[in-house]
Amino acid sequence: MNETQGYSAEYAALNHEIYSLTKQLEAKEKELKEKQKTDVYDPFDNPSEYHWYNDDYSEILPWITMPEFSVPYEPAKVEKNALRKYYNIGGFTFLFQFLASNVLALLLISGIQLILGKLNPDAASGAIEHYMRGGAIFVSINLIIYLAANVGFAFIGLKWAKVKPSFMLNTRDYSFSDAVVHCLAGLFIWICAGVLSQGIDNIFSQYGFSTDVDMDYGNTGLGFAIMTIYSCIIAPLTEEIMFRGALMKIFSKADRRFAIFISAVFFGLAHGNIPQFMLAFLIGIFFGHIDMKHNSIIPSIIVHIFINSMVTVMSLLEEHDIALGLYSLALIAGAVIGLILLIIFRVKNKLPMATPAQRLRGISVAKTSVGCIIAVVIHIGYMALNIIATKQ
Repeated sequence: MNETQGYSAEYAALNHEIYSLTKQLEAKEKELKEKQKTDVYDPFDNPSEYHWYNDDYSEILPWITMPEFSVPYEPAKVEKNALRKYYNIGGFTFLFQFLASNVLALLLISGIQLILGKLNPDAASGAIEHYMRGGAIFVSINLIIYLAANVGFAFIGLKWAKVKPSFMLNTRDYSFSDAVVHCLAGLFIWICAGVLSQGIDNIFSQYGFSTDVDMDYGNTGLGFAIMTIYSCIIAPLTEEIMFRGALMKIFSKADRRFAIFISAVFFGLAHGNIPQFMLAFLIGIFFGHIDMKHNSIIPSIIVHIFINSMVTVMSLLEEHDIALGLYSLALIAGAVIGLILLIIFRVKNKLPMATPAQRLRGISVAKTSVGCIIAVVIHIGYMALNIIATKQ
């Protein structure tokens, strides 16, 4: 009887092993088919890229599927023009988002100030502005504007580039453990970028300039609640839709590494000041990497929510002087673990590298894109004006 049970156990274990091997084989075959299907439309054959994120290059060169055709080392004029079209779409999408959000903010603020002035004719304009900034009005306007501008222009840009938005949720090979690793690694990057930003601010302050961000608004209970919802949920969600969802995809036609970095640059510029530029740029590279690896914006949304929530909690504890030291120690401990996890992650998952042919189709073409040039110049000019205005 025992011998029969032993055979049954061995038979069950063997069946389980066969089942596991069969599933692994099916997964490998599926991945191979996906790669073969993608490679038909990807002429660069770059093994360092995540092939499932690669786009259809036949939209740039329709004849790449012809037998024996190979992409030349240097792009011809027709190919450059086709790529420049997408880079213009990305640049103008970013520019229009900036202009629309500022115009909408001006209209809403002016309109509400006018209404409050009519309702309180004896109130000074300075008092009305102080009331709006200190209460829930200013933060509500901020939430509405960026919710509409980020999501609206992200989908406009994707429609313009003829990219289906559904790609943003085609998540693959993503688990809870991946989310934990990404969050702690992101925490380490955020702390390091924060130290760097503080150093830059100290340099500017020596020459009488300030790069500090004015956060003196939303001081009421309702204002703080709306500000928390915006910072911890709305901003991470809408910014990832805009920068990793729309812009990174639009810029990834030829060079995925370039797409990660240009979307991070635009993400930094969108924050309008040097300290937050450094924070957003450095963390934006990481966001782009994990999203490209998992073919989805969900990983960066989760990390973005985590980091913004940590910042909000720290600000609240600092304001009320509650267990700030203990919380800071917990953050440092998390960052140390994050450093280890980041090193492991980067060893196993390298940033995509561009081939020489791809480099000639990435930054080399983008720097001749009118949309990109105007968007970058206007944002840098806006940032410079903000700094000059703080001259003491």
